[in-house]
Amino acid sequence: MGLIKQLREEYQVIKERDPALRSPMEVLLYPTFRVMLSYRRAHKHYLKGHYFRARYISQKAARKTGIEIHPGATIGKGFFIDHGSGVIIGETTIIGDNVTLYQGVTLGGTGKETGKRHPTLKDNVMVSAGAKIIGSFTIGENSKIGAGSVVLEEVPPNCTVVGVPGHIVKRDNIKIPRSDMNQTDLPDPVEEDIQQLKRENTALSNRLIELEQEMKRLKEQRIKETVSE
Repeated sequence: MGLIKQLREEYQVIKERDPALRSPMEVLLYPTFRVMLSYRRAHKHYLKGHYFRARYISQKAARKTGIEIHPGATIGKGFFIDHGSGVIIGETTIIGDNVTLYQGVTLGGTGKETGKRHPTLKDNVMVSAGAKIIGSFTIGENSKIGAGSVVLEEVPPNCTVVGVPGHIVKRDNIKIPRSDMNQTDLPDPVEEDIQQLKRENTALSNRLIELEQEMKRLKEQRIKETVSE
């Protein structure tokens, strides 16, 4: 792929997802464009078995852009990293087409696995700022990972995940649980769990009071029966 053709394709991808872009030449300043140029070179060397050369290219790009992409990772078309500082993509990561990552995202491994040890992101996945996806599982097509989430297990297609650890709060356009939600105001599953515990604790407390009152009534009744005898 020639540089001009690649520049045009990158411009179209960035234009669709970043309203701050004003001209095609600005694409040259975007860290995602610069790091992907280096990644493609490094990936070719990696596939040929030139591992040191591949890592040298990728580490040089990481120092310049703040984005670390292992040359062994597999990345599809239409990939975009918005801002990008702190993004880390592991060696066995597989990324489909039209995937978007934001700053601080980690696609990492647990450190205990061998072979395929990094996540697979299917087409049209969006991972928000600071999210961590750790392990060799799959994030299904069209899924969204909320900012700051820590995802440790597989996510089905068409889901929205938030929280630490990540909880599915929306699947196939049905909210789970049923509460108002949009792109920025996502439900907090931890808060919902706390509220549920509060409700259960209140119910238990009320039941305990009722039992204590019942025991007191029975005790008084027995005293009266004993006196009457």
